[in-house]
Amino acid sequence: MNKVYFIGIGGIGVSALARFYLEKGWEVFGSDVCQSGITNDLEKQGIKIIIGQKEENISNKFDLIVFSPAAKENNPELKKAREMGLKTLSYPQALGELTKEYFTIAVSGTHGKSTTTAMLSLILIKAGFDPTVIVGTKLKEFNDSNYRGGKSEYLLIEACEHEASFLNYWPQVIVITNIDADHLDYYGNLENIKKSFKKFVSHLKENGVLIKRDDVEIEFPRTIEFSLKEKGVLKDVLKIPGEHNILNGLAALKTARALEIDDNVSLSALSQYQGSWRRLEETKLPGFVLIDDYAHHPTEIKATLRAVKEKYPYQKVYCVFQPHQYQRTKLLFNDFISVFKEAISQKLIDKLMFLDVYDVKGREGNEKEKKYNSELLAKAVGAKRVEEKSLKKELEGGEVIIMMGAGDIYNLSEELKGGCCII
Repeated sequence: MNKVYFIGIGGIGVSALARFYLEKGWEVFGSDVCQSGITNDLEKQGIKIIIGQKEENISNKFDLIVFSPAAKENNPELKKAREMGLKTLSYPQALGELTKEYFTIAVSGTHGKSTTTAMLSLILIKAGFDPTVIVGTKLKEFNDSNYRGGKSEYLLIEACEHEASFLNYWPQVIVITNIDADHLDYYGNLENIKKSFKKFVSHLKENGVLIKRDDVEIEFPRTIEFSLKEKGVLKDVLKIPGEHNILNGLAALKTARALEIDDNVSLSALSQYQGSWRRLEETKLPGFVLIDDYAHHPTEIKATLRAVKEKYPYQKVYCVFQPHQYQRTKLLFNDFISVFKEAISQKLIDKLMFLDVYDVKGREGNEKEKKYNSELLAKAVGAKRVEEKSLKKELEGGEVIIMMGAGDIYNLSEELKGGCCII
């Protein structure tokens, strides 16, 4: 039996790929720096999990080492694997190999990738395509998993632009939900991001198809566009709020049409979509409504806050935001100030609170960057920095509270739900 070892197996993408290998009959091992809900779930499925990354975890019994992009060159397990001459692939490289074996549909874009991939997966399943799906969130329809194993030639993946990861993929269909200024530590500016997306589109085969939002300035011989002008198609179909989700739904619908799926099938599937993990994920609790959301970019924050106010126009809305990385906070600092000030002035939120910056291990900011912290951000927008332990004191009862960010803020959401929290 072939053996594969995943470095950083708790990541939302890496864990999905680990599930793929497990289903294909490989013996799967993996490590991460800390325990999480994802590592617990993988262990229950029969994957051998090691918490802590040490060179002694690596041996010549492994046929393949797959490492998370978050694992840097000085990672002890990665260094050991290379010293031993073992086959090593990054997560994007390993997924890229699969895209060459399947009819691959890749959903890309700065925002909305996970939701669009989730929506499209339900359409493909309902249409009988039986796809294999790798998505960057957990779906109720997949038993709270980020992976679905299919028996057909179709592979549906979320294609992330982070550090140009998607340039490893070779799909037949590319979806671009939008292009925005993000990952500026890598790209530097929006123009470089656009160039990377254009290069990705060049990976399409001659008979491939590009589905894109109408304001994305990339051309391909067979291109299908979508825009908010068409929102009437889905306005009364989707159960989840927000114009951004209508756009995600339109992207999925147009992709289905390119695959010659009947609109009745697509609209039926979209009407049953329940939402994804940490994408406007709502829980009604005694005294308040809790909404957990992954938004961590100013554009996403604006879309999320508007969607919440659209659904709850008369309730007080409290937003708790956890900035993601010091460097990112510095690069987008003025945009964060602008979007939060606008949200306050438009009465989208009644109280705004900031948790400390989520500092990603291995990507810590330098001392100059660390000046761009939650306290500075809170002061700039006239908000409040709060400690996690004192958050409950800020609740009055009857409000809608949004826990927002891409870090470990979801642990606090679990505490508020009365669940168990692993930090």
